[in-house]
Amino acid sequence: MFILSHVKDLVRIAPDQFHHDTLNAITHQLNHKYANKVIPQIGLCISVYDVLEIDEGQIKPGDGASFINVEFRALVFKPFVGEVLTGWITKCNNDGIQVSMGGLFNDIFIPRTMMFENCFYKPDESAWLWQMDEDTELYFDINELIRFRVEKEIFIDIKPKDPSKIDATTEGEGEDTMEKEDNSTPAYALLGSCQTDGMGVVSWWE
Repeated sequence: MFILSHVKDLVRIAPDQFHHDTLNAITHQLNHKYANKVIPQIGLCISVYDVLEIDEGQIKPGDGASFINVEFRALVFKPFVGEVLTGWITKCNNDGIQVSMGGLFNDIFIPRTMMFENCFYKPDESAWLWQMDEDTELYFDINELIRFRVEKEIFIDIKPKDPSKIDATTEGEGEDTMEKEDNSTPAYALLGSCQTDGMGVVSWWE
């Protein structure tokens, strides 16, 4: 679930930070830039683990700051494909189930095509139901703890939007996907599945 990833970057240390220890100043800038942010094609950075190498600082014309090439290791949330995780169901709609791992990671989606056979959505209850057999119906309820298998990572290059092109929310628009419901697209997301014994709501198997 967590890995140490090797990263290189050019760090800018402002003049008002020169009185601080170089390592502390660099670590502070790196955490400000990377902590709780997605590193493309790597994962969600939790924090800087350690700084491996620091080059000599350089001054650029017209800027009094010091620019330093550094190499460091970041603690990254990056589950591997096939890993089994648990989280809480936060939303359900006709396309599938949204899952959150508390304050750690929220962009997990289990599509309807990756759920148990004989699963169907009940709009009147805003919940998914698994018809296990003729006499047993099991619900995927909001706030239930769910176990799932990681099937795919999705990285999306999120570019800033032109404010002049952002329209006000239009009433009556359909909410076909989880992304449309919160009007945002995550830079990093996981697709999960519940198609084998032991997967699904944890309380079913206790």
